[in-house]
Amino acid sequence: MTDRAGTLLRGRRERLERVLDRKLGPPMIGPTGPLSSPNRAYLLDEAKDLYWNELEWEHITDEEALEEGPLTELIFPGFLAFVRGLLLREVMPDSKAPASPRPQVVEDLMAFLAERAVELEEGLNDPDADAVQRLRTERDATSHLLDLVLYVFHQLSPEDIERVEAERHASA
Repeated sequence: MTDRAGTLLRGRRERLERVLDRKLGPPMIGPTGPLSSPNRAYLLDEAKDLYWNELEWEHITDEEALEEGPLTELIFPGFLAFVRGLLLREVMPDSKAPASPRPQVVEDLMAFLAERAVELEEGLNDPDADAVQRLRTERDATSHLLDLVLYVFHQLSPEDIERVEAERHASA
């Protein structure tokens, strides 16, 4: 991860801790332990594919565009469901497999989103950018998606999310 992306991700976590007035720790790794590198890379690639496919679908349909900005939760429903699945800690009693949370994959995914947000921001600084509005929309959606993944990762309650979102809108 680049320095800017690392700083962005660290800053987002610090903002959450400041607004909520508490330390946030990572979720526990599943009972089966850490993933092998190929399995971890596979799950990360699948998540990235979801990101790119859902983003492209939004560009094709422009369904979730509003004047105030994109509705990130509706642009990336499959992506967010995949993240929740990676962090699943409980399964139904009749499930054939136990819950096996994979927070390390979600950490990798947040690094990808932070890198992408930085890349989009840098693209907006390029005077030759032909599709400034498209880049701005992607940047805003990706930046908010990073926040949403952080909320899920740190298991924030709806009340916590409301406080954080209210602070985010007040400082915007």
